[in-house]
Amino acid sequence: MDKIIKKTYYVHPSSCIDKNVSIGKGTNIWHFCHIMKNAEIGRDCTIGQNVFIAAGVKIGKNVKIQNNVSVYKGVTLEDDCFCGPSAVFTNVLKPRSAYSVNGKYAKTFVKKGATIGANATIVCGVTLGRYSFVAAGSVVTKDVPDYGLVMGNPARLKGFIGKRAERL
Repeated sequence: MDKIIKKTYYVHPSSCIDKNVSIGKGTNIWHFCHIMKNAEIGRDCTIGQNVFIAAGVKIGKNVKIQNNVSVYKGVTLEDDCFCGPSAVFTNVLKPRSAYSVNGKYAKTFVKKGATIGANATIVCGVTLGRYSFVAAGSVVTKDVPDYGLVMGNPARLKGFIGKRAERL
């Protein structure tokens, strides 16, 4: 007799969840998402419409990923992170269609509590520090310190911000 497993998370029927995906209790995955094999998503996350999560990506607990975000191989999101709508991650520093990187992707770390605003671009190989804040539309090409507030293209440090997003 087959064992009945009660799901403790929600996946909209239009989404595609590959085999061997770990999804934490209380997580909601909305319309038209694709979660690839061996991805790990923590508990109490919200994965918005049209989100792609690549194979092997690790996402912590209580992470909010808004609509139209792709989280590519090499990206790690720790607990309590926020990714605004249409934020962009890259994973190859010098992409060329004719030259393969043979699965060697640059690592990007988004530390606990970091916020990435809508339409921001995070160039691979950087670390966004704990509780850092990337303003909407910014292009991050360098590491951001803990509690750092960055904005612009390229993103520049404009100050510091607290855990509740108050300017310090």
